Amino acid sequence: MSSPHDFDFFHGDWQVLNRRRTDFLDPDSDWEEFPATNRCWPLFDGAANVDEIDMPRLSAKGATLRLFDRETKRWSLNWASSISGTLFPPVIGRFEDGRGEFYGDDTYDGKDVRVRFVWSGVSTASARWEQAFSVDDGQSWLTNWTMEFTRA
Repeated sequence: MSSPHDFDFFHGDWQVLNRRRTDFLDPDSDWEEFPATNRCWPLFDGAANVDEIDMPRLSAKGATLRLFDRETKRWSLNWASSISGTLFPPVIGRFEDGRGEFYGDDTYDGKDVRVRFVWSGVSTASARWEQAFSVDDGQSWLTNWTMEFTRA
């Protein structure tokens, strides 16, 4: 059952190994890897948090605001990029058995995409995040970005 403390593991400082496709919609595109640093801090007694990731290789930073809806017991994850200065549509979901799955709708390169974020391997020392897109309303998924977090 999801709770307002699902993301407590994430509070603090992290080293991040990013691995992402050079084209988010092309399963044959190459992968690129680069390091980053991340800091997360709690709000609302744990029922919300904010993190900022610094990705010097991309000359970019990103921020996520996570909010726990106490009524639905679901989280909304709201991502913003320093490159565009915009807030992307949220992905919404929950944790079950140590795995968090979050879904939303967006556009990428002019195409409508279904977005999935997965949090797995969660501990106080490490965690894994991955992003996948679907262009067929969730019938098939292409993982296009992963982050391996290790405690700084």
